[in-house]
Amino acid sequence: MTPAPPPTGRPARPSLVLAAHGTRSREGERTLAALAGVVRRARPGVRVELAYLEISSPPLPAVLAAAPGPVVVVPLLLAGGYHLHVDLPAVVAAHRPGAVVADRLGPHDLLTAALAGRLAQAGLRAGDAVVLGAAGSSDPAGLADVRAAARLLSARLARPVTAAFVSSGSPSLGEALARARSPRVAVASYLLAPGFFHARLRDSGADVVSAPLGPAPGVAELVWLRYDAAVRAQRGSRTVSSALASRPVTPYAPATGSM
Repeated sequence: MTPAPPPTGRPARPSLVLAAHGTRSREGERTLAALAGVVRRARPGVRVELAYLEISSPPLPAVLAAAPGPVVVVPLLLAGGYHLHVDLPAVVAAHRPGAVVADRLGPHDLLTAALAGRLAQAGLRAGDAVVLGAAGSSDPAGLADVRAAARLLSARLARPVTAAFVSSGSPSLGEALARARSPRVAVASYLLAPGFFHARLRDSGADVVSAPLGPAPGVAELVWLRYDAAVRAQRGSRTVSSALASRPVTPYAPATGSM
């Protein structure tokens, strides 16, 4: 029996808004658009929009305001930090307070597999030292996320992997490269798209620098995992709220007698 189509005039499931940071790199914008395209093709029945917190267009406030029905926002962010914990919640609260914000993308095994694939494409060799190059953050939790991603990559590659940072965080990329003990050093780009930070990785002097993750296999799958988890959490919250609202209220009767 063919299931009945969803009612017309509203999406079958909440719209998905991909919230990226933004970049001045046209190549970076094209890479993120390609990722959004892979995400969109994976589930044609869900409305998918790409938006940016700053610099690039379309801006997140406008996309949130225009999206029909319920909305789930998936941050295109690989680690925690100011944008995840401050910028994004503020924009959502101001422009779509009913929207649900999903978890950041990393760390996750799907990203680990994508990083390993990008390194292999770049020419990683068995004896190369590996550095996981990330943008960095002033938030210790964000740095911890990147170090956790480095541990996952180390386990997959069966060799040490050092997390290093281009902006805030220790060790810096330069320090990590200087400490490498192998003849060649490969940098795994823990970035979603080309731009300022990937240029810094590329110009670091490392022997191998992988491409950003972009639409690498597994990244779109991870986006949908975050979306589904957010939808389940929202439904669970509503179920609990409904259950509490339906519970009979027992009138308060003070206890009698002395204590």
